[in-house]
Amino acid sequence: MSHPKQSTLVALDAAFADARGAIQPLVEGCFASAQLINSIAGSIRANHYHKEGWHYCYMVSGAMRYWYRKVGDAAEPTCMEVRAGQMIFTPPLEEHAMEFTEESAFINFANRQRDQASYENDLVRVKLIKPTSAS
Repeated sequence: MSHPKQSTLVALDAAFADARGAIQPLVEGCFASAQLINSIAGSIRANHYHKEGWHYCYMVSGAMRYWYRKVGDAAEPTCMEVRAGQMIFTPPLEEHAMEFTEESAFINFANRQRDQASYENDLVRVKLIKPTSAS
């Protein structure tokens, strides 16, 4: 499975639909973990980067501003809006932060274990964005 080299919205294949409903393909590949993550409006997640880990985040409901830049880059981070039905990819060594503009839920598909010890071992915290008074 080939992954993008930088954060990007992932183009999703067309859904298969029939009289029963629809099946939306998301990603194929080997994953070590998957999580359903809920966030309240105004909250911030991430503000870190992963040394080796990568992940796909599929927005089930709500919306977020997704901020990112390569580790060591002094430029202002890039921001993109991610809404329900869209998916973002985050490669290793890319600082990223999520600012939820609505109550939201997303599914995170990761290549590494997400138990607390494994997660913290691969993580470096940064201050890519600062919380507002609403966070």
